[in-house]
Amino acid sequence: MSGHSKWSTIKRKKGALDAKRGAVFTKLGNMITVAAKEKGGDLDTNFTLRLAVDKAKQANMPKDNIERAIKRGTGELEGAEIAEYIYEGIGPASSHFVVRALSDNKNRTAAEVRHAFTKFGGSLSTVMWNFEQKGVIRVSQEKLEENNLNIDDIELELIDAGAEDIQVEEEGLTVFTSFEDLQKVKKYFDEKGIETESAELEYIPKDDIELNDDDLEKVQKFVDILDESDDVTDYYTNVSNL
Repeated sequence: MSGHSKWSTIKRKKGALDAKRGAVFTKLGNMITVAAKEKGGDLDTNFTLRLAVDKAKQANMPKDNIERAIKRGTGELEGAEIAEYIYEGIGPASSHFVVRALSDNKNRTAAEVRHAFTKFGGSLSTVMWNFEQKGVIRVSQEKLEENNLNIDDIELELIDAGAEDIQVEEEGLTVFTSFEDLQKVKKYFDEKGIETESAELEYIPKDDIELNDDDLEKVQKFVDILDESDDVTDYYTNVSNL
């Protein structure tokens, strides 16, 4: 399976969490609201909502905030209309990016994302041909050790549950699934009591690139701007060494 592991992205976001906790909670709340709006507020029947709530809990988002976000999505509480927007573009050094945003103002968000691309010599452009949507589940090395997990012992069980590819990295375990099997594989970990670092649908590049240090620095500055945006909730790239 092609594509960078995003472990470094997770680490950066954890660092940003302490610095901008309020902004992060806003992004997480928007994710919960959109998920509840699409398929209802019941965590047992709305898997997307449960994943969003799990992510919010991992970030120590207060329970009251989570409940209010769900109620905004189901219409029990008034609030701004939040919608999801997907942007594709070419970033620094001809890198490919898919940017996911949740916002109550389409024009503001589009202008903000477009500005980020053009500031670094890129542009909004069709690159989705180089990506496919996959379920991705990560378990940190720490959690693997806590549960005395040997990958060889569970590999066949993961494949039976729906895993399409399994990568063992220094930071931990990354499991790729189809769109349809993400819930089943996540359930496998839940039933074993194994806490996952992340579990969500991601855009995975079919072909990736490795950049030299100068170009990588430009891409890093570009993603720093995306991280700072209140509207951008995630981004996906074909840069393997980011």
